[in-house]
Amino acid sequence: MASGSAIQIPSRLPLLLTHEGVLLPGSTMRTSVDSPRNMQLVRSRLLKGTSLRSTIIGVLPNTSDPTSDCDDLPSLRRIGTAALAVQVVGSNWPKPHYTLLVTGLCRFQILQLLKEKPYPVAEVEQLDRLEQFTNQHKSEEELGELSEQFYKYAVQLVEMLDMSVPAVAKLRRLLDNLPREALPDILTSIIRTSNQEKLQILDAVRLEERFKMTIPLLVRQIEGLKLLQKTRKPKQDDDKRVVAIRPIRRINHIPSATEDEEEEEDHDDVVMLEKKIRTSSMSEQALKVCLKEIKRLKKMPQSMPEYALTRNYLELMVELPWNKSTKDRLEIRAARILLDNDHYAMEKLKKRVLEYLAVRQLKNNLKGPILCFVGPPGVGKTSVGRSIAKTLGREFHRIALGGVCDQSDIRGHRRTYVGSMPGRIINGLKTVGVNNPVFLLDEVDKLGKSLQGDPAAALLEVLDPEQNHSFTDHYLNVAFDLSQVLFIATANTTATIPPALLDRMEVIQVPGYTQEEKIEIAHRHLIPKQLEQHGLTPQQIQIPQVTTLDIITRYTREAGVRSLDRKLGAICRAVAVKVAEGQHKETKPDRAEVAEGEDCKEHITEDAKTESISDTADLALPPEMPILIDFHALKDILGPPMYEMEVSERLSQPGVAIGLAWTPLGGEIMFVEASRMDGEGQLTLTGQLGDVMKESAHLAISWLRSNAKRYQLTNASGSFDLLDNTDIHLHFPAGAVTKDGPSAGVTIVTCLASLFSGRLVCSDVAMTGEITLRGLVLPVGGIKDKVLAAHRAGLKRIIIPQRNEKDLEEIAVNSQLQEKNWRVTFSSCSLILKQTAS
Repeated sequence: MASGSAIQIPSRLPLLLTHEGVLLPGSTMRTSVDSPRNMQLVRSRLLKGTSLRSTIIGVLPNTSDPTSDCDDLPSLRRIGTAALAVQVVGSNWPKPHYTLLVTGLCRFQILQLLKEKPYPVAEVEQLDRLEQFTNQHKSEEELGELSEQFYKYAVQLVEMLDMSVPAVAKLRRLLDNLPREALPDILTSIIRTSNQEKLQILDAVRLEERFKMTIPLLVRQIEGLKLLQKTRKPKQDDDKRVVAIRPIRRINHIPSATEDEEEEEDHDDVVMLEKKIRTSSMSEQALKVCLKEIKRLKKMPQSMPEYALTRNYLELMVELPWNKSTKDRLEIRAARILLDNDHYAMEKLKKRVLEYLAVRQLKNNLKGPILCFVGPPGVGKTSVGRSIAKTLGREFHRIALGGVCDQSDIRGHRRTYVGSMPGRIINGLKTVGVNNPVFLLDEVDKLGKSLQGDPAAALLEVLDPEQNHSFTDHYLNVAFDLSQVLFIATANTTATIPPALLDRMEVIQVPGYTQEEKIEIAHRHLIPKQLEQHGLTPQQIQIPQVTTLDIITRYTREAGVRSLDRKLGAICRAVAVKVAEGQHKETKPDRAEVAEGEDCKEHITEDAKTESISDTADLALPPEMPILIDFHALKDILGPPMYEMEVSERLSQPGVAIGLAWTPLGGEIMFVEASRMDGEGQLTLTGQLGDVMKESAHLAISWLRSNAKRYQLTNASGSFDLLDNTDIHLHFPAGAVTKDGPSAGVTIVTCLASLFSGRLVCSDVAMTGEITLRGLVLPVGGIKDKVLAAHRAGLKRIIIPQRNEKDLEEIAVNSQLQEKNWRVTFSSCSLILKQTAS
């Protein structure tokens, strides 16, 4: 561009109607575009245009209602600003729109509106000159004294600001380098002015008029800064950073004396915080970091967002228990009594806790063990952790990890993020206030994984005794010692726990309870708890052990005691209604089903529903007589039994056998049914079986076909080729439940052998084990849960692999099983077929 040559804008300009502000020549504005006309202008003119002239548009302030959906073009202002579109950014959230960065060039006047759709285009006339001024002194002489007065106020305003701020220094240089006639528009867009005042400046076409309207705005801003400096004179250096120009920060209000008092109090709080940091027992590295942060905090204005973040960080560092701990109660005899009172059975868990106490007596600085209780729901894993903390005299904190899929929940967020906070480990230590609590990591097998990281991997450092003495949370960014923390994890299965994490924990299996153990737990813990929760006393209700056994066998079938607890709660609620109404009625007791010595006690039966108060008033017992819950009362309160012993009925014909399965909810019995029909030798498998179980079925039929003559197994036509013109259908009931695993091989062999031999399988026998093509029985897992499942189902004998016999020794009720002749083990399919037939 030649020196002194004028720049002309196009005579036809597309018009952009804005609601967000007023664009003046020489200033820059960012505006959002979401109306149909403006978005069409951006797509057609700015995004597809290739020349410089295509990026020049006309910007008109729109004073009409921005929320109006009218398709008609609103009334247009006569004068607008020609602008250069510097940047275009598109987005679809919360709705499709564009964000434009435009720079004002000059004023223009609309001569004629050429078209309205798809976007308005007008014929315009340029009002301001656009040229390079090489002789600035000449232009100053033409502007006269009005320009000098404006320049003097502009310089005074800028010099009242902090010149060390880059934006202020740049503004000072612009006053000397830019032509005077461009300054009114630029300064008006910077200082605090309303949109109406900017519209008046935009409409001032004559330069002299523009200077006259801008000078009062500068004077008003100067007076505001003088008042601010007078009010906050002791902190003048900081106040220069808070100025009335947009590139730095706006002045929202004038501070009052109350605010000054609050600032003095904040200053005293910082001094107290520094004192706490110096007197705390934090590590040398942490103390060094905190002292560095407190120095930054003193130099930082309180209005800065980072001030609150830094202060919160320092307050957390002070509150953490760096060297504060509780003293363990190391009396082993008292600990044994306390554990026995809180929990029945669970001998292995109690033994491990007592071993820890014994070693602590000999070695005070013993690192906390990493225990993992694995077992079905409802067996007391979480409550045992609470009892361990009570036994040791330590603080207890539970961290629920089910569904956690962000590693920041463990390690915390870095302080550079908005809303950052420490992880659950550090936050838990802050909550308990000591550095040696009992941490229960509940449901560690249900951790998730997402784009935010793998929390199971973050736990590797926490649960490693060789590393957790210097655990580094992202929020703290300094090491914290977790070696004295006793970590206890709980899980329903180890299958979903990563191997590296499982290797760091001492796994202790917590199997389900037998019927005898459930009866003891119910009468020692569950029934007293339910009576207390429902406001009842033992003088108002009695539940004999025979009734508890009926609840366990007929109304619940679980490894734990949660359903049993709910059934007892339902009984207590029903009795509470009777007690509250005072309508206790006597029924005829069935002495065959009632415990001895209870003949005179009241019975709730179905007959009580139909009897009226008037008919039985003379039979009412005194209020002090307790209500006895028998089988008839159970049926009245809980309904018909949910589980009946159907084992013998289902095994009344050949081709049915009972297997044992393991699930995360405990062991279960599983029926296997087989039938044959004329066909082409096909094997059909149903019941949502997995690939492993399907392979076990094919292994079983192959072994039986190869040994058919040995065991006299024939098809319907008498042939030893079992699949000759015969189809076999194997079904595993409960078809809605997915089943898989190798332990059904023995059961399938027995079921098919029963089908082809015509002999029934003993109805009191259940079995589990994996088979090979040669007929060997291989060991399987989950023996304890499977044995207890057979025990709950009332089965008297089980068949397990010979190499799993060692697993029976870990079952708490092993002596009971020996008395009931449960220990039946075999190492080959041949021996099994000789013993399972009726």
